[in-house]
Amino acid sequence: MSVGKVISVRGAVVDVSFDGGELPPINTALAVEWDRPESLTLEVHSHIDPATVRGIALQATAGLARSTPVRATGASISTPVGDAILGRLIDVVGTVRDRGPALPSDTPRRGIHNPPPAIKDETSTTTIFETGVKVIDLLAPFAHGGKAAMFGGAGVGKTVLVMELIHSMVEKYQGISVFAGVGERSREGHELLTEMQASGVLARTVLVYGQMNEPPGARWRTPATALTIAEFFRDEKHKNVLLLMDNVFRFVQAGSEVSSLLGRLPSRVGYQPTLATEVASLQERIASVAGAAVTAIQAVYVPADDFTDPAVTTISSHMDSTIMLSRALAAEGFYPAVDPLASSSVLLDPLVVGAEHYQIAERAREALARFKDLQDIIALLGVEELGASDRLIVKRARRLQRFLSQPFTVTEAFTGTRGRSVPLADTLSGCKSILDGEADDWAESSLYMIGDLGEARQKEAAAKAENV
Repeated sequence: MSVGKVISVRGAVVDVSFDGGELPPINTALAVEWDRPESLTLEVHSHIDPATVRGIALQATAGLARSTPVRATGASISTPVGDAILGRLIDVVGTVRDRGPALPSDTPRRGIHNPPPAIKDETSTTTIFETGVKVIDLLAPFAHGGKAAMFGGAGVGKTVLVMELIHSMVEKYQGISVFAGVGERSREGHELLTEMQASGVLARTVLVYGQMNEPPGARWRTPATALTIAEFFRDEKHKNVLLLMDNVFRFVQAGSEVSSLLGRLPSRVGYQPTLATEVASLQERIASVAGAAVTAIQAVYVPADDFTDPAVTTISSHMDSTIMLSRALAAEGFYPAVDPLASSSVLLDPLVVGAEHYQIAERAREALARFKDLQDIIALLGVEELGASDRLIVKRARRLQRFLSQPFTVTEAFTGTRGRSVPLADTLSGCKSILDGEADDWAESSLYMIGDLGEARQKEAAAKAENV
């Protein structure tokens, strides 16, 4: 293994000179042998000339001096895998960060750069992955072994929805969970860790963090580390894996920072010219093979609420289910603020979900779409000016909109309302009853922030008894 020396440091970009011999290959790791207690790892990204490589640092480079020795490892960055890391929190290079005991010395390690499974080995599935969230299960069902993403601007509830899905699914889900915290706030990471410890699901979960305060190289490679761990459990242990990522946009953003630091010309809207390749190399690895599935649920920040942003459109092209979060619905107090008309799923097909589910979902969408069309007329002239059929549609659509709201377990401390997880059968029967007119004479408030329709019946009965 050859040894070089640092010749320049520009933030996270470090140039290393190797005198004579072969240069370290692209995407291999370099270990900086400096006098500090914490390790510093570089990843080779380009060969500048026959004797010099340019690398990206995965930790802070403060204090790194020229002429510091750098050892070429000859291998890619690796992460510990296997049962030893269950219940642990690690960083991009596999260092334990939860202040717990060190990992056993015989813990196996795997390189983070792996090809996706061959197409002939991949399996597709049409099994529904129930979440307990009414609006998702009804209008944009998740696939077991599929990829789902939640798109939304700042403050519309992406992280809360991801945490609720973790809470409701990990408890009834008997596989392994891997959570990748990419470029998110340290506070959110700490909250997730403490909540998982309290709920007892941490024992089957691995947390991989590359937080907002870390260099772009660490944030960029965190998803690859999490994926490597998920692939090990899928391929070696033949276990189903639930892969959660928050936030995939920060992965793209970190790639853009790295691209700028390396001096590449920017592409559309200032993104890296390699945007589509980087997203594809990540998403194509999320696949299911015979006997084991990787189900991915990802949060995606939408900059300035612009759903036509190149990063957003590139990520959404790889998804089976897309959940669009609406700022307008959040402003009206409908949580989760899922836009029922913009959200979609390839599984919403009568051959997959069944004719009844499909018909109820289509009727719900039709009513909500007609209500949206009529909103301008209602704002100008009032509901009284509508025809009888349109008034009926508006009445039912408003009640359906409220029924699709739902209190979350993870927000109990803030709202004081107990969270609800609703089985799909109850969601379908409730929506069908509302569309058939059972709730036409009920107060709209009886349907707001509840679980199944039985709860609304109780609220309505209690309200009537009070008024008598």
